[in-house]
Amino acid sequence: MEKEQSTSHDGTGAASGLGTSDDAGGAPAVVVDVVLPCLNERSALPRVLGALLPGYRAIVVDNGSTDGSGTLAASLGAAVVHEPRRGFGAAAHAGLVAATAEFVAFCDCDGSLDPAQLAPMLELVRAGRADLVLGARRPAHGSWPIHARLANIVLSRRLRRLTGIPVTDLGPLRLARRTALLGLDLTDRRSGYPLEMFLKAHHDGWRVAEIPVAYAPRLGKSKVTGTARGTLTALKDMSAQLDAASRWVPGTGAGGRARDRTPADGPPAAPRGATP
Repeated sequence: MEKEQSTSHDGTGAASGLGTSDDAGGAPAVVVDVVLPCLNERSALPRVLGALLPGYRAIVVDNGSTDGSGTLAASLGAAVVHEPRRGFGAAAHAGLVAATAEFVAFCDCDGSLDPAQLAPMLELVRAGRADLVLGARRPAHGSWPIHARLANIVLSRRLRRLTGIPVTDLGPLRLARRTALLGLDLTDRRSGYPLEMFLKAHHDGWRVAEIPVAYAPRLGKSKVTGTARGTLTALKDMSAQLDAASRWVPGTGAGGRARDRTPADGPPAAPRGATP
């Protein structure tokens, strides 16, 4: 039976039928919903979905595919959400809204990242050592175009200056608690979505951690950062987020460098939406 579902146009409708376990099949309870924004990724879907560990459920968000990606994903056992509004943020947020598990992860659907690498991220959040864990990509030869890699270096440097967090990569592989993510009130529906998540998490005092993850060449044609035009579009979206954040990120002075937290500040504030 296919598990294909739909959301509303604005990505606020949750997909039905996403329980916590498959009682009939005796499958393990779902601990992590893995959101996979998808635009014509038919060639990569079998590899990505086949790499999910027990307890991890795929939510493939079909963002207007014309190659039958949604139908294939459903036939492979994934829950499928349709988000007609184009944009990484639109697809990612539709998946977040549809999720029901305690933890939510985000992963590219192009075969460049092994979702099994989410396991150590989950352990960090579960153990209370981090609120948001990012995967810092360690690229194989030919997996990361030079223009995209340079843009990531520049962005990471700006983020370190702005927040004081020693981030090296704002990559797509990440994990946090679902209720906390929803509490961030994310609004970007384009390429700035991952950056908005990071900045608002920092604003709310989240502990952000990084772990290295292997990054392989993608399967199929790149739609965003694999092209110079796509990278420029992403940079434009992210620059808008950075400009906005520079006005409200706490501890940022005129020079744009975040002030280090001191014992007098007390513990960071609990993330918005987090439950005790």
